[in-house]
Amino acid sequence: MDFRIRGLSPEPFVPLYGLADAELAARGIVRRVADSCPGFPDRIELRDAEPGESLLLLNHVHQPANSPYRASHAIFVREGARETFDRINEVPPAMRPRLLSLRAFDAAGMIVDADIADGQAVEPVIERLLADRRAEYLHAHYAKFGCYAARIERA
Repeated sequence: MDFRIRGLSPEPFVPLYGLADAELAARGIVRRVADSCPGFPDRIELRDAEPGESLLLLNHVHQPANSPYRASHAIFVREGARETFDRINEVPPAMRPRLLSLRAFDAAGMIVDADIADGQAVEPVIERLLADRRAEYLHAHYAKFGCYAARIERA
């Protein structure tokens, strides 16, 4: 089964790029500079920032469904990121070296299944979860920190 993985749109974040630290702090956002790679996974391009690149650490509502599973969590967005990762049957670089938690949601935003997978071998788990006709989409999370990584859909 073909699948599509998408990062976040840069549009909501572009106005934050380059703001002073005090302006960011007033919005509950912290600027970080990557000091290792991997270690700072951007949610737009779905790649790890290179050492020296600046990122914004902020809270993001990744599951806006009006259900008990409505959720938000901290994510990194690389300052300057403008091109959303959007590929079919291609796992992005930031997901490969990590343990992933995959959650399948139905149209009402309710979990219908979930599993974990090594990023190096995630495709069979994606395909199995999407084979369930109740599943409208998947959310991938980085399992160790629990942070939202990306949305996965049938292609």
